[in-house]
Amino acid sequence: MLETVLITLLIVAICILLLGVKVFFVKGGKFPNSHVSGNAALRRKGIGCVQSQDREAQAKRRFSIDELEKSFE
Repeated sequence: MLETVLITLLIVAICILLLGVKVFFVKGGKFPNSHVSGNAALRRKGIGCVQSQDREAQAKRRFSIDELEKSFE
């Protein structure tokens, strides 16, 4: 049982080390931005993050002048 746990911990440690090579060994290295807003190809297509879109929609006033004018037309 103990041998299995130690082997598992060793495998996890090796995986973390390999995933973080750029972070650990390159000066100023950091993990790549995998967020939707950090992807230039998706931005060109107009695809954005749902959380960001929701935040923008909630920031808009509920009864703005534009909305009121549209509702009367």
